[in-house]
Amino acid sequence: MDIATLKQILQIAFEKRVSDIHFEVDNPPIFRARGHLIRSKLNKLAKKDTEFIAATVMEQHKRKLPEQLMELDTSYALPDVGRFRVTVFRQRGNIGIVMRVIPHHIGTFEELNLPPVLGDITKAPNGLILVCGPTGNGKSTTMASMIRHINDNFNYNIITIEDPIEFIFPSNKSCIIQREVGLDTENFTGALKAAMRMDPDVIMVGELRDLETIDACIKAAETGHLVLSTLHTHNAASTINRIAGYFPTQAQENIRHRLAEILVATASLRLVRGKSENVLPAMEVMYATSTIKACIRDGHLDEIEQHIEKGRDEYHMQTLDQHLIELCRQELITHDEARRISRSSDLERKLMYS
Repeated sequence: MDIATLKQILQIAFEKRVSDIHFEVDNPPIFRARGHLIRSKLNKLAKKDTEFIAATVMEQHKRKLPEQLMELDTSYALPDVGRFRVTVFRQRGNIGIVMRVIPHHIGTFEELNLPPVLGDITKAPNGLILVCGPTGNGKSTTMASMIRHINDNFNYNIITIEDPIEFIFPSNKSCIIQREVGLDTENFTGALKAAMRMDPDVIMVGELRDLETIDACIKAAETGHLVLSTLHTHNAASTINRIAGYFPTQAQENIRHRLAEILVATASLRLVRGKSENVLPAMEVMYATSTIKACIRDGHLDEIEQHIEKGRDEYHMQTLDQHLIELCRQELITHDEARRISRSSDLERKLMYS
């Protein structure tokens, strides 16, 4: 492997619109496209090849590959081509790399097939907005689209704290400051404390990873800022449970009360395979109405989904099943794909009467 070959592989990834590239010893480079893994026809990679790729990535940040590396997250930019989010890890003693392709263009809600209600959600002057879902299902892309919408429509000071920085936001109506953990700041908690002294209107935190970050985000929302972040949860109820679960048992009731006061909305998404071999987002959208806030305060989280379902017309909320059924009606996905994604035992009945 040399730099010319690596650049060629990365250029192909952009041209073919793949989402990820895998570099592992004893395998050729592997691409993920439209949800499927595709083995390239290139030669199998040797130990020296993956070490070269990892070292090349680190060199861009003027750092060397740690001798005792277990795993690390970073980024890589290829001039005139694009950016990648990079995970370097060790497996069976060898170095492996997965590179996530970050598109040049930050899509609008319409371009990404996201519900327009996300634009209404971003109008909130303060509070907490969470984008949720499993790894690789479009959380970062969705949140980037929301930041773009804010940037295009509001005169705000936006501070992003990421590990690593993914999308690059040029300032438009808003002023945007982007800080990378490990490069511009030591950690999320310290960066959040510093952000409070940087005249922020909006703070975007790449991911809620630990108790300290969650607590700092809640405090930022409580003090009048709009905070956006992501969480690896499946729906609104599991999101509330996950956040409360980070805190000691005796503090969890208080946290639910605090969340009820500041939570603006949750958007939980899964990527589904369309009939045209494309990929579409299927999304639950919960807007924190007074009824849902009461459910959060009282711990009646199992009632949230029914309130989302009932609030579709008035608040433009939707459950995952409602969106899957709508995609089936529009003949964008198959019933089998809807069944594969849904976590509900009641979907079959709903599909029959849709």
